[in-house]
Amino acid sequence: MGILEQLQNETDLTRRGALCAMGGGALAAMGPGLARAATPLRSITAKARSVILIFNGGAPSHLDLWDPKPDAPEEIRGIFKTIKTAVPGIRITELLPRMAKRMDKLAIVRSVHHEHTSHNSGMYWSTVGRPYRINSTLINPSSTDYPCFGTLAGWLALREGYKGAVPPYVITPRPHCDSFKYLTPGQFGGCLGVGFDPFVLNTDPNAADFKVRNLTLAEGMSAARFGGRLRLLGNLAESTRKVASPQAAKFDMFNKKAAFIVRSGEAAEAFNLTKEPAKVRERYGRHPWGQSHLLARRLIERGSRFVTTNNGPSITWDTHKDNFNRLKNTLVPPMEQAYAALLDDLQERGLLDGTLVIWMGDFGRTPKINKDTGRDHWPGCYSVVLAGGGIRGGQVVGKSDATGAYPAERPVTPADIHATVFAALGYNSQNIFYRYVDDRPVPLSTGKPIIELIG
Repeated sequence: MGILEQLQNETDLTRRGALCAMGGGALAAMGPGLARAATPLRSITAKARSVILIFNGGAPSHLDLWDPKPDAPEEIRGIFKTIKTAVPGIRITELLPRMAKRMDKLAIVRSVHHEHTSHNSGMYWSTVGRPYRINSTLINPSSTDYPCFGTLAGWLALREGYKGAVPPYVITPRPHCDSFKYLTPGQFGGCLGVGFDPFVLNTDPNAADFKVRNLTLAEGMSAARFGGRLRLLGNLAESTRKVASPQAAKFDMFNKKAAFIVRSGEAAEAFNLTKEPAKVRERYGRHPWGQSHLLARRLIERGSRFVTTNNGPSITWDTHKDNFNRLKNTLVPPMEQAYAALLDDLQERGLLDGTLVIWMGDFGRTPKINKDTGRDHWPGCYSVVLAGGGIRGGQVVGKSDATGAYPAERPVTPADIHATVFAALGYNSQNIFYRYVDDRPVPLSTGKPIIELIG
């Protein structure tokens, strides 16, 4: 029996059944954002325990990387030749020689599509699996956002009893955004609350003086002395009247989280890249992308459930001009170096089977090359690549049309990608619910798992 059948048999709750079984009182008793299924959440046979999302902000050209069109006219196919891969019959472009050698580990989904052409709403649709209410870049996070799959992975971990000192959901080195002014909605706690916000690095892990601040006790402060201060703080709190407000509750929660992280020292150890040999750091690449990928490996080794490495900063892959030179000389080499190193390192450490690695962007780029030798925004069809975590590599799912403009076979939505990720982690995404701001139970995903990948 495959994982999909097992997940289906774990529970027969439907959206209607969940509403009937839970009722308003039961939902309220579970706390903000929680709506529990009546059976164990996770299949014990699932291989994936954690996820690394390699997100390429700005949207790489699928035609110039994963879905070449060598028989199309020059104004569509571009200048890059195709090359053979380790899997007979699968070809990608000459920009990806490392990935060609590792094709047996990769599954390319070439028929992903949605409808938003703006960066932030496109990033939202890709990472949340649902459309934002408007198609715009000029948007920012709010408490009414639906949560992305990183947020939900952290939420699932915490409700299952995760108590690690390393945050369950981390973003490195910077958050999803457009020009650092407009942060992408969905990547924070959203309707689940700030308690489910990710830990965002917000600094360059390749910097010579890189260090995550405030993860260890201050110089001269012993663990015993710090414990005494916490006890004193607790005694003072007991002797004063409690403030009954959501803000006060959040403040207490953050205080407890911070104290736990500082006292354990595990998080500081996980973020300490100086513990890695110089040859390992060089293997990933001495640049923010490479060191973020290395950091992702260290974090999932120590218990993080979802780590996003943003191949940015901001919308770096937005190649409206000079697409081909930028891809060849600036963008693809560090991305591919870090990506290949991550897959190899996970494999060598016995972590790849338990770690799902996803490569994606906001959307694709236009089939027709523009007057500035660039490609513009195109959500009509693009590619997402998955590896590890029980995914069946060495295959292509879906097919785009002759110009890479629209799906020709097996159309796939971002929601389907999300359902596949949750299935790989052992969750039936349509039968596990969180609660929206209006108290509606919302399933993890409305999509269907891609059976070719994990069936």
